[in-house]
Parts: sequence; structure tokens; C-alpha cells
Amino acid sequence: MKKDFYLKVILYISIAGILFSGYLSYTEIFAHFCGASSLGLGACSAVFQIPACVYGLCMYIIIFVLSLIGLRSKK
Repeated sequence: MKKDFYLKVILYISIAGILFSGYLSYTEIFAHFCGASSLGLGACSAVFQIPACVYGLCMYIIIFVLSLIGLRSKK
């Protein structure tokens, strides 16, 4: 029971992270505007010419998938 509760919490947090980092990634890549600076989060940064928010988006997607796999597993 506790495992399912914690996995659901992680799932909901990852959804919020996907939405937020997805917004930042969209504004950085397609709108050519740094959304983080407008939110008061500082300057935008890039690693290997890829905006840092894209890495966050990938991380949250991986966490989302792993939490779904954990919820669907019947051990």
C-alpha cells in the first residue's frame, strides 16, 4: 500500500515537472525566448548547445515512465 502511494506521489510530481520544463523548453527552442528569466529564475544556460531545460524534461519523462512501470508491476 505504501509503495503505491509513494509511486503515485512521484508520478504527480513528474507530471508537474514535465509541464514546467516542457513550457521552458518550448519557449527556449521554438519561441527563442528564455522563459526562466521572465519567471525570475535567472539566466538560461546551455550544455553542449542544448538548453538545460531540455535535460530536465528528459529526466522528468524518464521518472514518469519508471513510476508508471512501478505502479503497473504486480509483485
